[in-house]
Amino acid sequence: MATTKGSTGVIKLAVSGGTVAAMGEVRSYTLTQSADTIEDTAMGDTNRSYVSSLKTGTLSAEVYWDDADAVQLVMDSAAAVDFEVYPTGTGSGEKYYTGGGIVTSNEITASFDGMVEGSFEVQVSGAVTEATV
Repeated sequence: MATTKGSTGVIKLAVSGGTVAAMGEVRSYTLTQSADTIEDTAMGDTNRSYVSSLKTGTLSAEVYWDDADAVQLVMDSAAAVDFEVYPTGTGSGEKYYTGGGIVTSNEITASFDGMVEGSFEVQVSGAVTEATV
């Protein structure tokens, strides 16, 4: 099984309906997808059983804050955004994930002995789809 360095990943974002562009200064990101379950255990069963239900997801990113980066600047709380996540880069044949959602968190932090950093979280609205460059 092949492994890939995390440094090749790319996140692209835009205000919903706009043209996505790469976010600069990304340090890390997480694209989480999960599904709810509904219990359908009945009397007489000896083990609990479940069926799948609604899916959900979040996208979070940690960056070095750059107030000249137009993509970072669209990440206002409550903004509707479109995203593309390229875990292994944007080269031909690479897989990526696309979707849309609402920015639920925008945090900027700093310390006297460190860099100014930003943290963003997007609640996915709808499906996350997989495609190939």
